[in-house]
Amino acid sequence: MNTSPAPLFALSIVVPVYNGANSVPTLVDALARLEVEGGLEIVLVNDCSPDNSLAVCRDLCNANSVALSIVNLSRNYGEHNAVMAGLKHARGAHVITMDDDLQNPPEEVLRLWRHTRDGGFDVVYTYYAEKKHESWRNIGSRFTNWCADYLLDKPKGLYLSSFRCMNAFLIRAVGDHDGPFPYIDGLIMQITQNIGRLQVAHLPRAEGRSNYTLARLFRLFLSMFLNFSVIPLRVGTLVGVAMAGLGVLGFVVVLVEALISADRPQGWASLMAAVLLLAGVQLIMLGLVGEYLGRMFLAVNKRPQFVVRDVQRNEKAEAGAPQ
Repeated sequence: MNTSPAPLFALSIVVPVYNGANSVPTLVDALARLEVEGGLEIVLVNDCSPDNSLAVCRDLCNANSVALSIVNLSRNYGEHNAVMAGLKHARGAHVITMDDDLQNPPEEVLRLWRHTRDGGFDVVYTYYAEKKHESWRNIGSRFTNWCADYLLDKPKGLYLSSFRCMNAFLIRAVGDHDGPFPYIDGLIMQITQNIGRLQVAHLPRAEGRSNYTLARLFRLFLSMFLNFSVIPLRVGTLVGVAMAGLGVLGFVVVLVEALISADRPQGWASLMAAVLLLAGVQLIMLGLVGEYLGRMFLAVNKRPQFVVRDVQRNEKAEAGAPQ
């Protein structure tokens, strides 16, 4: 029996905020002008931003007439953890997640919400005719999506965008996950295949640079790569079998040469190359197994997915009244 409280709003918009002091006011102002039948709620999640984003968000909360909540995290946990915090505090029948950099036009929000609601989808992902990112980011996105086709049982051709809309059923199911390394798209793929797509515009970044460094992108890739599949371990097993087969073949070749040739083959260079190759493969697989075990260790020891320092809601959000 479902004991979840009835949604207070028709739509909640969850925005993780990090170095967004200059862009968040423009975004909130545009979202506040949207006319949503049944009420609109905006949830800003401050991921311990090093700039004055928190003060800006608090000012917006006090001055805005739209229902607005601020979830202030105790430290920086990363985008997916921050979105999980927002989902657990959102009170809409549908929830849209979007970034704070204005690359997703707020004008597309209503179209995305109505497409999800009217189509009966659990989730709708957006995709773009052209992404306004740096070329290396686009290449990385294509590689990650290609890996996700095999690791996450993702429908082929589906682009995993952070600008997505989910219904209440999916939000509750995703919110049940409390692991310290959430990868929201992986959770979604484990729960449902009732997935839609919608093409939207993608704008150039208004100012500044992306908060995703190579190190952060790599950590995000590891969450997708390791959290929802044992395929990497199976690939390691196949690589080990292949290397063992090559080793046996090489042993047979060396043995035959020793028996039929008067001069014993020297083979020092080839031997060292084989040793270095095998040692490298072994260390990679040892690191992979260690990463799995480390994540299990942190999960068993209840490493927090996020810790909320405080939640601030304006009068409209506290009342939960339709607009």
